[in-house]
Amino acid sequence: MKSELAEPAAGGSAAPERIAKLLARAGLCSRRDAERWIAQGRVSVDGAVLASPAVTVTTGNDIRVDGKPIPEPDRARVWRYHKPAGLVTTHRDEKGRPTVFDALPKELPRLISVGRLDLSSEGLLLLTNDGALARRLELPATGWVRRYKVRVHGEVDPERLAALANGIRIDGVAYGPIQAELERVQGSNAWIAMALTEGKNREVRRVLEQLGLQVTRLIRLSYGPFQLGSLERGSIAEVPRKALAEQLGTAAPKWAAHADRRR
Repeated sequence: MKSELAEPAAGGSAAPERIAKLLARAGLCSRRDAERWIAQGRVSVDGAVLASPAVTVTTGNDIRVDGKPIPEPDRARVWRYHKPAGLVTTHRDEKGRPTVFDALPKELPRLISVGRLDLSSEGLLLLTNDGALARRLELPATGWVRRYKVRVHGEVDPERLAALANGIRIDGVAYGPIQAELERVQGSNAWIAMALTEGKNREVRRVLEQLGLQVTRLIRLSYGPFQLGSLERGSIAEVPRKALAEQLGTAAPKWAAHADRRR
């Protein structure tokens, strides 16, 4: 079915985009929440109450929620967050567990995560205010390496670790090449350095469990060019705009131009 198109107001600028996406960029809600608000008749464009989210708009349109104009969408931004263990990477948790987003400073805009770290994992988690940028950074096609330091319980076989460079299949799921190296042994525990590019759900834990090793601590040290560095546990730091453009490499010009249009 063809999407309804809202004509931009005179003098409007920026590329057209779906209304739910624009509301999310403005930091008001998630896309799913925006669709729910529209179904509830809370969103209007140029004075007309929307009945469907299949509407394309620009910032030149008069967009309102509950009769109030929405704020201007912010430029795309990225933060490094040192996630502690014990937080889930979700905005709402059905089990009532504490979330990453509950722990963030209240003055920050609404953020989403680039990928996830599970409840007991810690270390570098990238956060952004831009859903399109988050999806771009998550894509395996970027080839970005995720590096981890992992403590395991059990006897480590260096040859089996080295064989992970050829990939491994577990319960019908194929995992790509993984670089894994034994760093040191401490009694019945050991530390392993791992690097991978796919980042499938619970990949590190599942692969090491397949080797008979129990993961007792998992720390992400880097995500592509972004490093945990000396960022303290529970702290967050924005990636400077210039550094972000440099680190995005060849993707930077298209992304930066899109961000500038929304300033």
